[in-house]
Amino acid sequence: MKSVALVTAREARGLDEDLPFLETAMRAAGVRLHVVDWDDRLAPWSTFDVAVLRSTWDYMDRLPEFLAWVDSTARVTKLLNPPAVVRWNTDKHYLADLARSGIPVVPSTFIEPGAGAEEGITAFLAKHHCAEFVVKPSVGAGSRDTQRHARSQTAPAVAQAQRLLDARRSVLLQPYLSNIDINGETALIYIAGRFSHAICKGPLLPPGSTASPAIGLFAPERITPREPGKDELRVAEQVISALQGVPGGSTPSLQLFPTPLLYARIDLIRNDAGAPTLLELELTEPSLFFAHGSQSAERFTSAVVELLNG
Repeated sequence: MKSVALVTAREARGLDEDLPFLETAMRAAGVRLHVVDWDDRLAPWSTFDVAVLRSTWDYMDRLPEFLAWVDSTARVTKLLNPPAVVRWNTDKHYLADLARSGIPVVPSTFIEPGAGAEEGITAFLAKHHCAEFVVKPSVGAGSRDTQRHARSQTAPAVAQAQRLLDARRSVLLQPYLSNIDINGETALIYIAGRFSHAICKGPLLPPGSTASPAIGLFAPERITPREPGKDELRVAEQVISALQGVPGGSTPSLQLFPTPLLYARIDLIRNDAGAPTLLELELTEPSLFFAHGSQSAERFTSAVVELLNG
């Protein structure tokens, strides 16, 4: 019987809504399952056939420690997704890599520690004539430390960005795409390189708020099933092709990861012209919303078993 560790965080215990579906599917497949905190110093990582990152939702507060754990664990067992994926994907500077490869990405500007928040925001607004914009850290998850600001009132945005910079955190600026208030956000879930299912996430950032919407590790979300549009599927396939270096793909390949990843979640928002654009690419610890995809936990389990037996 194969032994699988589903990796979580102490603070996330009881919060992962995917876990019951995954536990049922894996036990039905004859997998010996363990739910383990990533920072458990007594965890016997070498005894597991594979460790699958699932809800390590506190990593952004302890990134160097988390990445060190990722590397050390991958030396004694198979870690999914692999360390190179995790290291690249835990910092939203990856959006610049994807944009350079031709993926339609929500316009993204970074302000680095040592630069001025006011100067960076002024330059961003000169380039992007958006009524509202978003300020968030480049290393973050669950909408923590993320706020929506009006172009006409930049002082709160400057203050937020400066707080992040003073804490030696890079800042990401993006136009707020108002289409999300009407149509929400589409998240497309891929398992082993193949489309599995999709969901709609409602808007998270209220206008005029001076606080992050996150409560604890993440912001509460309104989730419903969604059938993605053909144009959304095309963009998602572009992303997968770019990551994996698919021969003959229409998108220039980044050739970052030569084999299909166990899981990927591709979050899209339609821009003002109605075209889908990439907001985030989740390859490290995303919710995969098994409750909204028939047999999706079983597909995930089959992919894990196939990797174990391969």
